[in-house]
Amino acid sequence: MQEQRIGVLAMIGACSIWGLSPLYYKLLADVPPLEVLAHRTLWSMLFFAGVLLVQGRLGALRDALSTPRRIAAIGFAAIMISCNWFLFILSIQIERATEASLGYYIFPLVAVLLGVLFFRERLGRAQMVAVGLATIAVLILSVQLGHPPWVSLIISLTFGLYGVAKKRLSVGPVVSVTGEVLLLTPLALGWLWHLHGVRGTGLFGQDGGVSALLIVSGPLTALPLILFSFAAQRVNLSSIGLIQYLNPTLQFLVATLVFREPFGTVQAVAFALIWTALAIYSTATLRAESARRKAAIVPGASGET
Repeated sequence: MQEQRIGVLAMIGACSIWGLSPLYYKLLADVPPLEVLAHRTLWSMLFFAGVLLVQGRLGALRDALSTPRRIAAIGFAAIMISCNWFLFILSIQIERATEASLGYYIFPLVAVLLGVLFFRERLGRAQMVAVGLATIAVLILSVQLGHPPWVSLIISLTFGLYGVAKKRLSVGPVVSVTGEVLLLTPLALGWLWHLHGVRGTGLFGQDGGVSALLIVSGPLTALPLILFSFAAQRVNLSSIGLIQYLNPTLQFLVATLVFREPFGTVQAVAFALIWTALAIYSTATLRAESARRKAAIVPGASGET
């Protein structure tokens, strides 16, 4: 019980860092998003490599990148998470943090559809209702905006495809993320060389505060993932799924209460539909997990096989 309680606290910590991260990226609003992304990639790689070095697990990274197939899988995951990071950073800078939070709310429902598409999972009645409500919400926002909410949809889709790629990997999360940022590092270094060496517009080193903030992007990326990995080993998946809603909720509160982004009646209706869909989806998931537990316990208790 103590282990599970610590795991829950770790999960809350991870989601709180993710959910409050818009405050950090807002401080870097004057730094172009590609430059922020390049530094996030570089400093994350150094931080993760340091963690693996301390743990004596650098060999696991070599094994993770030992075959072309593994490199391709980790490379695809790297592209998806890089696109996700870039769009999230951009959404903060162009004052669309509310749409970003919607993307992370939609993600569980997008994951359901990707499960059907890639792993031939079946949709239950509650899941179909939840996906239907989410679709209606997206259509409402599309009519109001005059176009689909691309920020939300691409954030949820790239994160969903990232999850598909991770599901096919047999290495742990810290090792796989280290491999991802390692593969992206040459691109990050190339872009930073272009900014500093060719164009002379790179901001790192020109201002101590900005430089320090860019370096912080490494541990800010790594710490919640480490907390998440710690929690995943100690907390059941249904609890993790529910606690994860803390992330977009905090993002939404920061966007509307701190950044004062517009939030009218149409957005309120769309978000209400999404929240209703997530409530239906979460309730169905909890009931299914409870039924599986009972099915696993009863035979063992009665001695049946």
